[in-house]
Amino acid sequence: MQVIDASSIVYAWDNYPIGQFPRFWELIHNACNKGDRCIPRPAFDEVGHVCPDCADWLRDAGTKVMPITNDVLIEAARIKGQLGIANDGYHPKGVDENDLLIVASARVAQSELISNEAKQPTLPTDKKQYKIPAVCTHIAPPPAIDILEHMKRSGRTFG
Repeated sequence: MQVIDASSIVYAWDNYPIGQFPRFWELIHNACNKGDRCIPRPAFDEVGHVCPDCADWLRDAGTKVMPITNDVLIEAARIKGQLGIANDGYHPKGVDENDLLIVASARVAQSELISNEAKQPTLPTDKKQYKIPAVCTHIAPPPAIDILEHMKRSGRTFG
C-alpha cells in the first residue's frame, strides 16, 4: 500500500488532467479502489479545501481515508520529539502538525508516502526546518517519493 499526501494528488490533478492522462487516473482509481492507495484524514481535508473536485474524485474512486488513531498520534509525537519541536514550536520553513500526522500515518501503515513537497538538497542544521522528504529520509523512513517517480515506477505509458 502507498499513502498519498495532499501535495502529490493536487499536483497531479493540476498537471496531469484526466482528459489528457486518462490511463494515469485509471491507475490511481484502480489502486484506490483496491485499497492499494489511501490518504490520511488531514491530507484528504486539505485536498477538499484547495481542490474540491479532486476530493470528490478521490471519494468516487473509493479511496480509503485513514483515520488518525492513537498509534498515529504516538508516532507523530515521537517524530516531533526527534525533530526537537516542543509544544507548538513549529518552524515556518519546516513540517507542521498535519505533515507529522501524514508521515506518522504512513509509518504506522508501514507504507511508502507519495509527497510532492520540495526536497531540500542541503539539509538545514535545525531539524525543525525539515520538510516531509527530509523527515521521511532521515527521521522516519522509508523515504517519500513524488508523483512523477510513482508514474515511472508503474512502467506504464500514460499519453
